[in-house]
Parts: sequence; C-alpha cells; structure tokens
Amino acid sequence: MLNTLNKNAAEPDGAHTAGRREELIVVAVIVAFIWPVVAVAVVGGYGFLIWMSQLILGPPGPPGA
Repeated sequence: MLNTLNKNAAEPDGAHTAGRREELIVVAVIVAFIWPVVAVAVVGGYGFLIWMSQLILGPPGPPGA
C-alpha cells in the first residue's frame, strides 16, 4: 500500500504553488483552445454526415413532393 500521508512533507514550499499554477495553465489551454476545436469538429462532422446521407438517401420529406 502506498504511503500518501507524508508525500507533501518531502516537497518544498514553492512546489505546491508552482504545480497549482501549471495546472491552471493547462486547464486554461484546454478551455480556450482544445474545447472550441472539438466543438467545431463535432458540429462540422454532424453536418457532413447529414449532407452525405442526403446525397445518398435524398432530401427529407414525402416521396414525390
């Protein structure tokens, strides 16, 4: 079993704040850059899927309209 109680005792005082700062930078990069790219990719992929399905199956609506 791992001993996690004394883990913080071995770290210098500034290591906790430096780790927290790095973590906040990583979260900011994910929120500001990665999630918008993922959102645009998902919406674009869905639109492409609908477009291709309409090319193969035809437009929606009753037949012969």
